Amino acid sequence: MEAYLLDWLTLIARWAHIVVGIAWIGASFYFIWLDNHLESSKSEEVLGELHAIHGGGFYRAQKYRLAPAELPKRLHWFKWEAYWTWITGFALLVLVYYLNPELYLVDPVVMKLSAGAAIGIGLTSLVIGLAVYEGLCRSPITKSETGLILALGIFLVLTAWALTQVFSGRGAFLHFGAILGTIMAGNVAHVIIPGQRELVRAKQERRLPDETYALRGKQRSVHNTYFTLPVIFTMISGHHAMTFGHSWNWLVLIALTLAGALVRLWFVERHKGHAQTWPLGVAFLVVAAVTVMLAPRPQTAPGTADPAAVRRIIDRRCASCHADKPAFQGLVEAPKGIKLDSEERIRAQAPLIRHTVRARTMPPGNLTGLTEEERSLIERWNP
Repeated sequence: MEAYLLDWLTLIARWAHIVVGIAWIGASFYFIWLDNHLESSKSEEVLGELHAIHGGGFYRAQKYRLAPAELPKRLHWFKWEAYWTWITGFALLVLVYYLNPELYLVDPVVMKLSAGAAIGIGLTSLVIGLAVYEGLCRSPITKSETGLILALGIFLVLTAWALTQVFSGRGAFLHFGAILGTIMAGNVAHVIIPGQRELVRAKQERRLPDETYALRGKQRSVHNTYFTLPVIFTMISGHHAMTFGHSWNWLVLIALTLAGALVRLWFVERHKGHAQTWPLGVAFLVVAAVTVMLAPRPQTAPGTADPAAVRRIIDRRCASCHADKPAFQGLVEAPKGIKLDSEERIRAQAPLIRHTVRARTMPPGNLTGLTEEERSLIERWNP
């Protein structure tokens, strides 16, 4: 019953995370788009305006240079979408990874960790990641935009490498995304919203608002928009073992993070009316290079393994989880619905079995003790 209830909690948390994430990302993308489409206005206090049609009606949006002459009675804030995205994401991190660290987070081949140590390192990585980012954004290096970009790039490369030296590939990718998500939510909570409150307070006190708060908030909003696609990639990467299971998985993570940021850059430049296609072209080349890098190598002597011997290995090492009724504690259903408890099902999943065994992503953390000889036998198997 506990496993069943945990499954429901995970489903609800994942559903909620997607819903509030769509709301946050949608609002973020819309305002970046709006900023980049503003047309000049005749009013001195208005920075720009835009006319649009949607849902059967016409809209007129205006952006003030700093603030309107008089504050409106009702002012809409965009913050809870970000907060709830982080809250539901953290809940998922706990439900999936921290309640079952041996299954998804710890890989003894990478580093032998106790459950408590793995969880502690994971939580600490979120705090350190946010602290380093804040330190960089508040340091003198921000005087140079190029310098800040390079510093953030080095920080992310080192973070990706360090996480893959501690956790399983899947756990490392997820924590990389969680660090970026924490930074994004932190930007909203620690910079964007406090800056907006200061702008409102200045108007209420009838003093000139400090433009620094607006500029700082815009900077963090831009960072958030470039982090978005990489975060989404890490969210879905757990379904694609070819990425996190490679021996150079940290490089794969950085490459696809770069590709996601470049795709977002292309959209932003396109919104501004700049016909720059190089970001999209570079992103395509990066993804193509990763695709080639991850391509399975030709098997040596395929079809030389005894199918009966392979079946015995799968029964002993895999079927405890991949069955109609998994025997592994904490699992209610077979992971991803893949069942290997019959000859027909094993033959149907043969290519996937060989791939995941070769990528060393199964069994997770090698919980069932699959030996190197058994892996070699499965790789040479051709039913």
